[in-house]
Amino acid sequence: MKRRDLILGSGAAIAGASILAPGAALSAGAIALPDDLATERLITVTAVKTRRRVVALTFDDGPHPVHTPQLLDMLKARRIRATFYVIGRNVARYPDIVKRMVDEGHEIGNHTWRHPFLSKLGKASVLRELDRTSEAIYKAVQRIPVTMRPPYGAMTRSQRQMVAAERDMPTILWSVDPEDWRRPGSDVVARRILSGAAPGAIILSHDIHGPTIRAMPATLDGLRAQGFRFQTVSMILGHRDWTKLRWRLPRVVAAKN
Repeated sequence: MKRRDLILGSGAAIAGASILAPGAALSAGAIALPDDLATERLITVTAVKTRRRVVALTFDDGPHPVHTPQLLDMLKARRIRATFYVIGRNVARYPDIVKRMVDEGHEIGNHTWRHPFLSKLGKASVLRELDRTSEAIYKAVQRIPVTMRPPYGAMTRSQRQMVAAERDMPTILWSVDPEDWRRPGSDVVARRILSGAAPGAIILSHDIHGPTIRAMPATLDGLRAQGFRFQTVSMILGHRDWTKLRWRLPRVVAAKN
């Protein structure tokens, strides 16, 4: 079943789902790039080779009811677009925040339903995590995400190839990791991002942590002072603006309605 043919309303119990507590997603282990990393265009991406001074800001694990709106205010004031890799059950809890993201030009990516180690799951379970999340996002904004990011970066090469083949979604990793999940302080987070940024960089951070949000004004203004422009993940990959994509309901679902 391809991403475009994803059958929404397939029985995923979204209503009343409990939110992933802020910070809980990071308690199980460190975030790291896979040991078997082999970047293959549109299968596994850590950065984009370009001479243009563009970067993609990405934020994982939200939406958070307090921190994410604060971040959105900062991005809106600076007319900056970012990509949010959201957890499905958080989307089900806060669909209005996800709608605001899309309305303000940001891209939504798939970060699984409950933030598990995908490398420990079988094919059916991996696809179930992704499909439930795509369904929640579709219900919130009538669009399906076109990229995914595995929690903790934990996904085998064969799994990444399988997701690309089965769901048309590349695995988006990162080239800059400020390790904000360790909560080193907002000054440290900003400094690590500014020192690591390079043309085509994909920057990892988390919008569920207060210190990360407090690091963003210095980070955003500092990147701009270095001459960087901001693009969403799809845009930095050379695709169309994700906000202009329009997805139609699959026939099966449309018939039910």
